[in-house]
Amino acid sequence: MSRPASTYRVQLTPDFGFAEVAAIAGYLRDLGVSHVYLSPVLQSVPESRHGYDVTDHSRIREEFGGANGFREMAQQLAAHDLGIVVDIVPNHMNTVNAQFWSVLAEGPASPYAHWFDIEWVDGKVALPVIGDDVEPVVDGDVLRYHEHAFPYPGHYRLVDWREGPGYRRFFDVSSLIGLRVEDPSVFFATHEVIFWLLDEGLVDGLRVDHPDGLADPRGYLERLRTRAGERWTVVEKILIGPERLPSDWACDGTTGYDVLNRVNGLFVDPSGKDPLIQIFTDMTGQPAEYRPVMAQAKRDVLDLFFGAEVDRLARATACDPAAVRELLAAMPVYRAYVVPGEPAPPESVEIVEMAAESCSPAVQPLVRQVLYGSPESIVRFQQTCGPVMAKGVEDTALYRWFPLACLNEVGGEPDAFGVSVEEFHDFCAEMSPYTMTTLSTHDTKRSEDVRARLSVLSEMPGEWAAAVAEWSAQVSFDPHLDYLAWQNLMAAWPISAERFTDFLLKAAREAKTAISWVHPDPGYERRLRAFAEAAVRLPIGGFTERIEPYAMSNSLGAKLVQLMMPGVPDVYQGNEITDFSLVDPDNRRPVSYPRKPETAWDSAKLLVTTQALRLRRRLGGAAPYTPLGAEGERAEHVIAFARGERPQAVAVAVATRLPVRLAATGWGTTTLTLPPGAWRDLLTGALVSGRTPLAHLLGQYPVALLERHDL
Repeated sequence: MSRPASTYRVQLTPDFGFAEVAAIAGYLRDLGVSHVYLSPVLQSVPESRHGYDVTDHSRIREEFGGANGFREMAQQLAAHDLGIVVDIVPNHMNTVNAQFWSVLAEGPASPYAHWFDIEWVDGKVALPVIGDDVEPVVDGDVLRYHEHAFPYPGHYRLVDWREGPGYRRFFDVSSLIGLRVEDPSVFFATHEVIFWLLDEGLVDGLRVDHPDGLADPRGYLERLRTRAGERWTVVEKILIGPERLPSDWACDGTTGYDVLNRVNGLFVDPSGKDPLIQIFTDMTGQPAEYRPVMAQAKRDVLDLFFGAEVDRLARATACDPAAVRELLAAMPVYRAYVVPGEPAPPESVEIVEMAAESCSPAVQPLVRQVLYGSPESIVRFQQTCGPVMAKGVEDTALYRWFPLACLNEVGGEPDAFGVSVEEFHDFCAEMSPYTMTTLSTHDTKRSEDVRARLSVLSEMPGEWAAAVAEWSAQVSFDPHLDYLAWQNLMAAWPISAERFTDFLLKAAREAKTAISWVHPDPGYERRLRAFAEAAVRLPIGGFTERIEPYAMSNSLGAKLVQLMMPGVPDVYQGNEITDFSLVDPDNRRPVSYPRKPETAWDSAKLLVTTQALRLRRRLGGAAPYTPLGAEGERAEHVIAFARGERPQAVAVAVATRLPVRLAATGWGTTTLTLPPGAWRDLLTGALVSGRTPLAHLLGQYPVALLERHDL
């Protein structure tokens, strides 16, 4: 059993399966990672490009190479001293599966009825699939409707596709049905292959997808740890602002969005907040305050997507559906963690009661029910908060309010401009030593290097405003979308018209101000395509090129900080060099190996990544973190820290921040006093010690990675 020193996330697809992963083992070993971190490996929809739609928990996915292919891959990776971490999906599965077919055929009497959280109405479950006037067709013992098939006759009723289903689902995705893993038989049936992989020593760690959807996340993680042992386990938990992972969860930490947003904030200049908000409001007509936009977005998705969930919760609590919508819209976090049969934790009570303070008095009976009522009332409210947050904030508000789009990330707060060095050090002091850290994932809205370019705008809002005004005078489309378009076009440059169009279509549908996934408008979409094609022909690249040295500095700084701070650093596939991807599916495009540098930025990023990952393997997992402070007039432009057992630190990371303002003056006489001893810069080979001028230390690269070099 081994804890990862670092991980490398690979998105498995039918085109890039186990054999392809095995083929890059040597490359990943040389890069310096300790573990390959795989997207879900169980059998899912054959054409699935992500794997979160499992159809059969008893099989490893055939399109990837099946069980034999997995074992062969594991052997090849082990031969290169690489372990495996797998992504597991306990919350839901695709509705096309043998167990749910049995439920549809046999109803509540099915031996699998307890697998799913179903609301039976007259012995039937609602299936939202009807989208036109075509009548379903009987084909022997099967009822067919377009691509859908159901047992004939069965214990279901087909309803309009816009209606909610008669079962708990993943967010608003009716094709992903919620699983009741709180039932021990369901838990073991859905995890049997994962436990086999652990027992065989083929897998060293687990990433748990969306635990907040479960009836009892804490209980699930306790059962998982009891069966899996002390295997390294991290959870996809979205933490907002000061929120922290529940201390009683049996896991090593999160998947790193909390870290991502804080690292990102280090490279954002707070002084850019007011001018950038002014540009945004002038262009879009949107409010200068984010919170009202977020609240309205949550109300909108409740009305648009979650009518079935609201009604079911209203029945469970015997409360007015309007009160349910109001309290759900006011909740500031994904879950408040009240457990039936236990006293409600004071912090959970505070969260719910503070949310209720912004609501009408009509929510008070509901507050009592979701804190102290029946188990169903408590659990169903907990399970509904997350989907409303995800769809209302991540997938709506972040596409409506975007003064600086690098702040619009999963778990991020777009009105929080900048993180000070002191705040960052304080955060690191509290971190679990084995939590995951990351900068890019398959779910981030923008890759780390797109964000690095956008961060520069916080230091030069005037120049940015002038550029946007020039471009907008030549091409314009929708005030609610154009400013987001210009930010992402500049930051992802060069980008094809096809990729840019796909991004804008998704952004417009998520914003839901003109079109949405459920309310398309062919005319609007044609005009959007024309705008995208015209926009990419403008000389946007001139601005991108002008800010490139600053963006490169931000990119290398963020990479070094993330790789060297406490935690287990993850590198998302391909991001060892530059990657200018936008939201999925753009960030899940195929990656070719080995990654070969094409620019100076590429070469520097690969050097930083490789040297930092190799140093992390030598450093070990829980090395202490010690902040280092610079002295001089430009001290605010550097973040530095040491890693290693006191008093003999063995590594030092130094990164430039806010490079635009720094460029106007240079480092001057600003210095950094290193821990005692001689140090070698792994990026340049230079030897340094003692009180070191930053102009010298950061003369070749905007970052330095030092290892103790006492002879």
